[in-house]
Amino acid sequence: MKDTDELLRVEGVRKAFPGVVALDGVDFELRPGEVHVLLGENGAGKSTLIKVLSGAHRPDSGRVLVDGREVRIHTAQDAERLGIATIHQEFNLVPDLTVAENIFLGRQPRRFGLIDRRRMEAEAGELLRRVGVRVPPKARVRELGIAHRQMVEIAKALSLEARVLIMDEPTAVLTSDEVDKLFGIVRQLREDGVGIVFITHHLDEIAALGDRVTVLRDGRSVGRVAASGPEDELVRLMVGRAIGRQYPRERPEPGPPLLSVRGLTRDGVFHDVGFDVHAGEVVGLAGLVGAGRTEVARAVFGADPYDAGAVHVRGERLAAGDVVAAMGAGLGLVPEDRKGQGLVLDASVQENLGLVTLRSMTRAGLVDRAAQRTAAARIAERLGVRMAGLDQHVRTLSGGNQQKVVIGKWLLAGTRVLILDEPTRGIDVGAKVEIYRLINELTAAGHAVLMISSDLPEVLGMSDRVLVMAQGRIAGELPAHEATQDAVMALAVSTPHNEVEGSRGH
Repeated sequence: MKDTDELLRVEGVRKAFPGVVALDGVDFELRPGEVHVLLGENGAGKSTLIKVLSGAHRPDSGRVLVDGREVRIHTAQDAERLGIATIHQEFNLVPDLTVAENIFLGRQPRRFGLIDRRRMEAEAGELLRRVGVRVPPKARVRELGIAHRQMVEIAKALSLEARVLIMDEPTAVLTSDEVDKLFGIVRQLREDGVGIVFITHHLDEIAALGDRVTVLRDGRSVGRVAASGPEDELVRLMVGRAIGRQYPRERPEPGPPLLSVRGLTRDGVFHDVGFDVHAGEVVGLAGLVGAGRTEVARAVFGADPYDAGAVHVRGERLAAGDVVAAMGAGLGLVPEDRKGQGLVLDASVQENLGLVTLRSMTRAGLVDRAAQRTAAARIAERLGVRMAGLDQHVRTLSGGNQQKVVIGKWLLAGTRVLILDEPTRGIDVGAKVEIYRLINELTAAGHAVLMISSDLPEVLGMSDRVLVMAQGRIAGELPAHEATQDAVMALAVSTPHNEVEGSRGH
């Protein structure tokens, strides 16, 4: 490190909202040229602390110091003037503007009083090259996938030439190659003396990148340790207990196929995809971003059209592009974007849990609210949703609890085949293990799970079989005892020619 002086210090910061104390005397400091990891379960206070530092929230008490001087950060502009830039987990981009316009929003270079578009696009192109992404500066953000939007956010932060860079779950939507590029950028910034606050739920990233770790639990800073320390100590500090096995997969004997996909094709997106998922099975669907995994899942569920092929649930063929028919057959989808597609954020926990069963709980045009509330309370208790009550808005729940609500609505509907698209993205270790245990409960009861995940250890730890997609096709299938990270990646980067059948005895 070039300097041991503190760039940033937080002393005794407290922040309360109606009914909840989000921060309760948090202490934190950051040095120049340091990657300081901020670790904690969802709801521990990490996001609130970030919002205090980025000007979105004002603390009720405590102090924030920059370069040893107490400061007031009341707006995003205050943070920017102090050299603090934040890359939020929820993207802060305007979809209808171009990449270049988003990077320099509010700070566009001008010439003779007019926006100098040529210079803006040239500088944006240089920043995009710096983060290693090939996206035209003139492209509209809405045309980009999630991973590319993340890299645009990083380019935007770099354009501010910040001295303090806060990164909230920056790797959650990136492939392993993109993560390597990001780590290279972070290491270079560290060499340049930038102080980086890095938030992650991936424990392996801490030792690879971090210098120190501050652990938050229940709104308090409960420990500060070296990033090279043992993982089990970090987990114990974070959740207040040992969690045992991270992937507690139990493998019941599989039953008959509940989901059968044959020759599924959508021109230019995926081709000749076929597989079975049996009762009692977790089948993992792995591959690089852009391989077609999410597109196949949405087509199977009826959310997107397909040009050829067939989907059967328990032997019954589903009509293409018919979500209602898929739901009626016992098929459920937990989407990759839980906030945009899986939840109604301004509705209550009860209302979100009842979305799928709304029709069955309606009599003579009226919703049986008492029955809906009873059912919602039962499933929320079963899943351990941490909330003030069933009337709490879903928007105010932590990420892990939001995900439990998304899964819970399908459990209420009696779903037999559940498609989970990135089910643990952006949630903490403790909540992940709870979701894995729920998956075990489902398969032990004879349900089937198709799990899409970019987290390879998760795929390997929870799947009975792993299907690997590459370039819109199934490149291969690996039983659990043969599935390794190297084997999966070898298939993921291959050029598949023929479909590999994914059914037992087919």
